[in-house]
Amino acid sequence: MGSENGDKWSKTAVVVIDMQKDFILPDAPMLVRGGEAIVPNVIKTVEVARNRGIPIIWVVREHDPLGRDVELFRRHLYGDGKPKPTSKGCVGAELVDGLVIQEGDYKLVKTRFSAFFNTNLHSYLQGIGITNLVVIGVQTPNCIRQTVFDAVALDYQRVTVIIDATAAATPDIHIANIFDMKNVGVATPTLEEWCQS
Repeated sequence: MGSENGDKWSKTAVVVIDMQKDFILPDAPMLVRGGEAIVPNVIKTVEVARNRGIPIIWVVREHDPLGRDVELFRRHLYGDGKPKPTSKGCVGAELVDGLVIQEGDYKLVKTRFSAFFNTNLHSYLQGIGITNLVVIGVQTPNCIRQTVFDAVALDYQRVTVIIDATAAATPDIHIANIFDMKNVGVATPTLEEWCQS
């Protein structure tokens, strides 16, 4: 990697959100319908980021199996005989096949939509000198949007959402939320455009 390339991306981190089996696999309890289709682009984004020397932050939900740390509107999913989505240690909480946390990556556990809410993400990013974020994963109206709006509120200089490495339940929901994020100054390239940047 040339120093010019390294310098260009030295203040950037890629944030991969909720690419877990309980959100992505068919028949998953929390299925995001558009999620499976973006897996190859998420893999590719991570690959390109690694080649550019960009740090990867894996943001995942991991809940108490009794649901004590889950949003109130989801607690009914954690009773006896219920699916208990993304419970700590369960298969559904694992990343989908093809996505691997490597040495030097950072794993962040959240229990709400935003990766910044009640986590150390902001202080971690500040500690490694990050001012620019590239956000990918699922799903656009919830965890992606909340994380992005918090990043904007926290004055990250450049916030990017790769539009074909993020997804929602339907294309219409995805497009509407991308539109809203674009309106607050978020960059919304395709993966191809980002790779060429």
